[in-house]
Amino acid sequence: MRDEYDFSKAVKNPYADKTKTAITIRLDKANVDYFKQLSAKLNIPYQTLINSFLSDCVAKRLTPKTSWS
Repeated sequence: MRDEYDFSKAVKNPYADKTKTAITIRLDKANVDYFKQLSAKLNIPYQTLINSFLSDCVAKRLTPKTSWS
C-alpha cells in the first residue's frame, strides 16, 4: 500500500445524494410479518420491499385515508 495517493483527478460520487437514511420506526408485527413473507416469495430483502412500496406511494403521491372516531 502506498504512503500517499493522488486524488487530484478524483470525481465526486454521483450517487452520494441518493444514499439511504437509517431510522428507527415502530411497525405492527402483522405488517412486518406480511412483508417478510412476501419478500421470501419474491426473493428480495423485506426492508428493500418496504422501501420499494413506500417509493411507489411517493411517486403516485398517495395519501392515507384515515378517520379518527
